[in-house]
Amino acid sequence: MDIRIELTDTPKAKPSDESNLGFGHVFTDHMFIMDYETGKGWHNARIIPYQDLVLSPASMCLHYGQEIFEGLKAYRTAEGKVQLFRPEENFKRMNVSNERMVIPQINEQDALEGLMKLLSIEKDWVPHTEGTSLYIRPFIIAVDPYLGVKPADRYMFIIILSPSGLYYSTGLNPVKIYVESRYVRAVRGGTGFAKTAANYAISLAGQDEAHKQDYEQVLWLDGVEQKYVEEVGSMNIFFVIDGEVITPELTGSVLPGITRKSAIEVCRKMGYKVTERKISIQEIAQAYDAGKLEEVFGTGTAAVISPVGHLKWNDKIMEINNNEIGKISQMLYDTMTGIQWGKLPDEFGWICEVK
Repeated sequence: MDIRIELTDTPKAKPSDESNLGFGHVFTDHMFIMDYETGKGWHNARIIPYQDLVLSPASMCLHYGQEIFEGLKAYRTAEGKVQLFRPEENFKRMNVSNERMVIPQINEQDALEGLMKLLSIEKDWVPHTEGTSLYIRPFIIAVDPYLGVKPADRYMFIIILSPSGLYYSTGLNPVKIYVESRYVRAVRGGTGFAKTAANYAISLAGQDEAHKQDYEQVLWLDGVEQKYVEEVGSMNIFFVIDGEVITPELTGSVLPGITRKSAIEVCRKMGYKVTERKISIQEIAQAYDAGKLEEVFGTGTAAVISPVGHLKWNDKIMEINNNEIGKISQMLYDTMTGIQWGKLPDEFGWICEVK
């Protein structure tokens, strides 16, 4: 793939305090863009200085939500190497989202090539401090200036980069999760399995209610019976009940998380029994009352592993593992971050080095 490169004449100063990066606030000097037009396909791949987009107020993404995105990270090892964690999985999932949102498929190898070229230019933006990373946001938007409900004929594929710290300011300390019983996020046959903007807009009402009750995140129940656990707003969810690791099965309303998939593979390699199935919030409450709910944790690119210390369902508040991180949560965090930052050998073949 031919990639035109235009470097900035005014590079920005990089953050001097990497311990205070936050998440998603700072952006690097350059971004990758590629255009699509019906009859022409994907073309005009380029890396240009990071800048605002020029869009028509009638752009279809602004009115009908035809948009998808991904999220992954670049990590700097102690030796100074920069590496990615399973990036090919992100572009595979991007095409799954594209299919659901009627967006043209993108060549996964071209997308990865564009990302690697952008990272080779922006390598100095990858933070050095332990626990930090360079967050990568690829996304596609429909840009036809047309007020009509139909698949667009023109799209932009864009990758932007953001040096970031921990997703939760509390770090690896257990978070508090509020179980949403009024609103629903997704139903089978909808867009729950796609990584599209609308899913996250839909979740904001529940997130707002959780914050009002001093909880960090929302645990969503199924959209039909509001009985079965599905996922947290920014994470997949796992429960350890009587030694068994249980996570909701993928039935079309839950995002197939790459960290979720990796956690399952690590747990099974370590000899734990892992089950993907429907699990009701009532079953979880009963396991808690019986003293069998040993751990709850979320998995996601942003936080990697996030132990859950409190789970609130209606008036019932469950304190998990004395509000401390559990042994499986700790093992998964240590294993996956160890591989990501090059502290542990990559026995799974997950790492892709940026040259």
